[in-house]
Amino acid sequence: MPPAHAPPSATQSPTPPHGARTLVVAGLAHALHDGYADLLYVLLPVWQAEFSLGYGRLALLRGLHAGLMAALQVSAGQGAERLGGRAVLALGTAVAALGYALAGWSGGLLGLCAGLALSGAGSSAQHPTASAAVARAYGAEARGPLSTYNFTGDLGKAALPALTSLLLTLMPWRQALQWLAALGMAVAGTVLAFLPPVAPAPAREKVSPVFRDGRGRGGFALLFVLGVLDTAARMGLLTFLPFLLQAKGAALPTVGFALALVFGGGAAGKFACGWLGARWGVLATVLLTEGATAALILAVLSLPLTPTLVALPLLGVMLNGTSSVLYGTVPELAPPGRAERAFALFYTGVIGSGALAPVLYGLVGDWAGPRWGTAMTAGTALLTWPLALRLAPRLRTTGVR
Repeated sequence: MPPAHAPPSATQSPTPPHGARTLVVAGLAHALHDGYADLLYVLLPVWQAEFSLGYGRLALLRGLHAGLMAALQVSAGQGAERLGGRAVLALGTAVAALGYALAGWSGGLLGLCAGLALSGAGSSAQHPTASAAVARAYGAEARGPLSTYNFTGDLGKAALPALTSLLLTLMPWRQALQWLAALGMAVAGTVLAFLPPVAPAPAREKVSPVFRDGRGRGGFALLFVLGVLDTAARMGLLTFLPFLLQAKGAALPTVGFALALVFGGGAAGKFACGWLGARWGVLATVLLTEGATAALILAVLSLPLTPTLVALPLLGVMLNGTSSVLYGTVPELAPPGRAERAFALFYTGVIGSGALAPVLYGLVGDWAGPRWGTAMTAGTALLTWPLALRLAPRLRTTGVR
């Protein structure tokens, strides 16, 4: 009989010699695609001025990219199972770059919309394929590397909007998009040239024993809901935080500084908490991060401005830290050879939650005020506790403590 903490069959193969190279290339792709998504925030005011757009139409521009990226995650994962993750990731990166090139070449709003939609469709390939490549490369030791991969996305979110801002001081926005598209094509070539091929699980291992009795499938459903709630709490808080700070007397530069504190802490949390989850286990880490998130949200509601600013970096750590723990658990609940599909389903839920949660919490804020809306995000974070307690026995059956 295997030991109680034996790793699942999906991760029993030894770590291949190209694990570090896989992580570097996958992280580069993650940084590019997450940066591609967030640089739109820099361009929205430019497009508003040029095309005389209201806020609703600006939101639609952002939604074209995010919506196509979320909607095609599963299709991208299925394509990677047939064609190989390296080919699909390189192709998706090239398509995302071409989308920005089209947006830059276009002379009007229709071409801009088409380019953003095309770029979002290409970016749908990144999360399932790159995550699965890292998971397969590191096998049973993938939890920590997946947190590093997760962290690289935050680096891109910081770097590409800053680069876009710099380019806009030197050239028109259409030309700036051409340079950003060229950067994407360079990353696509890097993926094709340097991402090591990672062989899928043997064909004879069609279904893992943990899936045959239904426990693993139930475990993945719990993990999926955990990811949805964690994202909803995070995005809901970020929706209200600027207004809460302004109510405490923060000027606009202070609000920007405060958000930088949260995002900086969030990047550190993504990096650290995945490794912490590998050492402490999923249950203990989720209970810690989500409980601390709820407590710190309530503290932000009640504290004056200066103590709030002091607390924000730690809030960022806890707010984002859970995500790395959850991402690192996906391959351990996926059947052999289906890591891409599992990541695709998980990311579809997470991205969809990130899009819908601000709208739902915003309705609560309109009805009851931003303080009650913020308090609801703390309650959402605590809803993860019973789910984590239910998930823990399933993780122990697959070797995760």
